[in-house]
Amino acid sequence: MPNTSVRELNHSHRRELERLGEGITQLGVNLAVLDAHDQIVLLLNAGSFESDTQQLIDAAQQTRAETGAPSLQSGTVPVWQFADDHVLLAAELKSPCTGSGGGHRMGVAIIDLGDSSGPLAANTSYFGEMLELLARDFQATVRTDEQMEVVGTELAQVYEELVLLHKLSTNMRVTESDTNFLQLACDSLTELVMVEGIAILLERVVDGDRRFAVAAGSGLIDLDERMTALLHSRLTEEMQRGQEALLDSDVDAPFRFIWPDSVRNIIAVPLCNKDQALGKSGVSIMGFMVAINRLDKPDFDSTDIKLFASVAGGCAVFIENGRLFNELKELFVGSLKALTNSIDAKDQYTRGHSERVAIISRWIAERLAEREPIDDEQIHRIYLTGLLHDVGKIGIDESVLRKNGKLTREERECIQRHPAIGAGILRGIKQMRDIVPGVLCHHERMDGKGYPDGLVGDEIPLTGRIIGLADSFDAMTSKRVYRDAMSVEDALEEIRRGLGSQFDERIGRIFLASDIYHLWDLIQGGGPSVYGVGQAPDYGTAAIGTLLR
Repeated sequence: MPNTSVRELNHSHRRELERLGEGITQLGVNLAVLDAHDQIVLLLNAGSFESDTQQLIDAAQQTRAETGAPSLQSGTVPVWQFADDHVLLAAELKSPCTGSGGGHRMGVAIIDLGDSSGPLAANTSYFGEMLELLARDFQATVRTDEQMEVVGTELAQVYEELVLLHKLSTNMRVTESDTNFLQLACDSLTELVMVEGIAILLERVVDGDRRFAVAAGSGLIDLDERMTALLHSRLTEEMQRGQEALLDSDVDAPFRFIWPDSVRNIIAVPLCNKDQALGKSGVSIMGFMVAINRLDKPDFDSTDIKLFASVAGGCAVFIENGRLFNELKELFVGSLKALTNSIDAKDQYTRGHSERVAIISRWIAERLAEREPIDDEQIHRIYLTGLLHDVGKIGIDESVLRKNGKLTREERECIQRHPAIGAGILRGIKQMRDIVPGVLCHHERMDGKGYPDGLVGDEIPLTGRIIGLADSFDAMTSKRVYRDAMSVEDALEEIRRGLGSQFDERIGRIFLASDIYHLWDLIQGGGPSVYGVGQAPDYGTAAIGTLLR
């Protein structure tokens, strides 16, 4: 039975046939090419006679039906002969064979030998071999085109995969949240691989139990607790067998595992710890990526495994780097708090002062941000400046800090050196340079009577003006060796009297208009609770993150 699948002759094919046909027509015969719809797309006349187009169309149709005279086949391509008033030789033009049944039909090539009684009609065998050679050359051309198309498609796929991996690597910033990065990975992957649903699951502690939960995803995929446990178990089994991934479908064989009815094919790849702490199973994973139902081809394949494994590997590296970075931030902020606590401990009456000033400073900055463009990073830096504003007291003698009574001029000058000492300490740390101005200027006054430089008005950095107000409020409301603590009302009245002289009037009024008593209750209740239970350490590490970007 003749092959009925059809492909079209494109412009490139026609040009190649024209090139081949020009050599044939030099022998005095005509060459015609008809497409798969029996339309003449090329007719080369030798100039000796005219071909009958209807005869050409009839010959093409009979060739497809494999009717007419016996084949003149001398090789792999059948050549058919038709004789009326002209002798016609015809051969089908096909794409290369793929499996049984031959290639796709693309058209018919016909040599017109002219009058059946003419001299050329006696050479049917010679011209039949020539037509067979033309058909084989055409098939080789199509094969080359198809191979180039495949290579081009593969290169385009590889390029898109490289773009995807580059996109993920450029977004692999330790300051990026896990959720955002993992969602980017899912969204980017679905732009390249057409699937019904994809998800990334990470190990979490839920209600006291460790289990895998969805951290990011895209499309339609049902992952209840039972399905998640099954995936983890089966992926672990595959890894123990030395496989890179779990791959299952019913395309070439029945499913190896039982899946919900909605699953036609499935792939899962692990997110492995960088230094796998292997347990009894020999496999340790922090999570896995799963996708179901490939939409543009029957099944996931080895190419998909490599791509998914590369993306999952990038995600695992990102998560591990994020964990290490958070540990570094916690160590850093812990060290800063230990440093400031040691300074505050020099005077029993100022313990907790640095942390309280940091919290009050942040409170003021947040209220100011409601009216002016102040970004989160600047608020973080203001918090850290408040935390470190008195770091220079490390260079002040304890006897001066703890003196019960009026300070001498020399002692007062000694105390007044602590902003410059602190700025000098922090200036030597590259990441701390943004907070140096606030530390240096937190004792400057709007009227120029402050220290160390006697700056006036807007010459004082915004951070210095905020820290100065927070520092004064906490100092006034704290018990000192030389006086009792002021009440909140008295401290607020003192601030009100100092607007425009000691304090920035705009910042002071914003502070006075805020819910001071709520702030007071929170800092007196333990300070860090101003950000909610257990949130102060997280805020501290977030603030440190701005220095390490």
